[in-house]
Amino acid sequence: MVKAVVVLKGADGVSGSVFFSQEGDGHTTVEGTLQGLKPGLHGFHVHALGDTTNGCMSTGPHFNPGGKEHGAPGDEIRHAGDLGNIEVGDDGTAKLTIIDGQIPLTGPNSIVGRAVVVHADPDDLGKGGHELSKTTGNAGGRIACGVIGLQG
Repeated sequence: MVKAVVVLKGADGVSGSVFFSQEGDGHTTVEGTLQGLKPGLHGFHVHALGDTTNGCMSTGPHFNPGGKEHGAPGDEIRHAGDLGNIEVGDDGTAKLTIIDGQIPLTGPNSIVGRAVVVHADPDDLGKGGHELSKTTGNAGGRIACGVIGLQG
């Protein structure tokens, strides 16, 4: 079992921890809790770079080793880092559980050392018709991020 964690921090008190686990070559399970977000849907992605020297802006584009268009987590054509949306309740808290086959913790396409970014707006999953739909899901600004690291 390989485990990893990301501690998310952002403006206006946004924070949280997200844990990743993978057994062998199986799917990766993602579980976590975030606080301080506005209620509703927020885009949730793995970005290509684990660089936060310029805050969340320096994390680069969505992790996309296959060179595909943006899409929903269940779509055949999607960035590997496209994890869809998290839903935030009226209390500003989101609890998430995601199981995904395109974000391994080992191997050449490992997400360890890359960043998780929470966006200000909902991800339209590549289907919104906006000029940014096929690249970012038109998910808006980057409001919290952190670098994924191995966990003991």
